[in-house]
Amino acid sequence: MYRAILFVPFIALAACATPQERCISQVSANARTIDALIAETRVNIARGYAIAEHEEVDVINKRCERTLESGETIRFPCDEVVTHTVRTPVAIDLNAEEAKLHSLLERRAAIDENLQENIQQCIAANPE
Repeated sequence: MYRAILFVPFIALAACATPQERCISQVSANARTIDALIAETRVNIARGYAIAEHEEVDVINKRCERTLESGETIRFPCDEVVTHTVRTPVAIDLNAEEAKLHSLLERRAAIDENLQENIQQCIAANPE
């Protein structure tokens, strides 16, 4: 119980973005997404291949133990599920990646045209 109380201030701090900050974050979300896609596409082109990620699940057979109210300790088989990410190189069409990069850069430029105006609207609507 005491430990849970210790985390309350941290949870409160995480939720204390001002309305202006929340508005700016919302209007710039698309730009951040496009920027991440541009960066990933550039890395793929430079590397010559992409990286695919997927999750694999392993079940590990273990022996667990429990102490009963009588004080007796019993051992029994139990399973532990472990998940890990596997990264695999994947062939890409470099021409298609170049076209995708060009398209993303055009889209980013279009977003930039409206982004500053939208940020100024957030500032005007939510002065600090």
